Amino acid sequence: MISPVHQFADVWNNVIGYKTPEHHKQMLEFLDDVWKSSNHRGLMMAFRHSGKSTVVGIFAAYILYLKPETRILVLSAHTTLASRMVSHIKNILENHPLCSDLLPESKKEWSANKLTINRPIGIREPSVICQGIHGNITGMRADLIICDDVEVPNTSNTQQKREMLRERLRELDFILSPNGTMIYIGTPHTMDTIYRTEQEQGD
Repeated sequence: MISPVHQFADVWNNVIGYKTPEHHKQMLEFLDDVWKSSNHRGLMMAFRHSGKSTVVGIFAAYILYLKPETRILVLSAHTTLASRMVSHIKNILENHPLCSDLLPESKKEWSANKLTINRPIGIREPSVICQGIHGNITGMRADLIICDDVEVPNTSNTQQKREMLRERLRELDFILSPNGTMIYIGTPHTMDTIYRTEQEQGD
């Protein structure tokens, strides 16, 4: 039996003229397991050009389809990288047949940096917002935090930079809502990679 997250991905890939690759199905299954787990922490590493960010964007749109009240924060090494993920999610929401009811009539917050879909009233934060790892995240709240390539050469090529990165990532615990989910995706760029710590926390 095809799982709901696979069905969502298959419909999207059919829209853009592709079939869902097997390794993408495995990635989606992993992300869905993290979302449903009691720990709510996950680390996904895969070979370069495997489509990690593509899959995570599909998964984020799927979560908004399931729970429109979800608040998602996308963090990357730089804001320009994070905005690519938001643009990807935006494209899926605009064109996925199952997401048409999520599109707001007023697109006041509908850009490459933040999106607000149709959802219950009274939620202050956007549905999706992005930020660079050293940007201002004070006062934010999120139910799903996606750390997409926060470790790159410019953020990890010295011990001092790695410590600054780790300190910054520790702040995310104060942003994540109770029972919120945090997902790291990326590729190690140093032997002293931050992902070793995140993997231990996810075990």
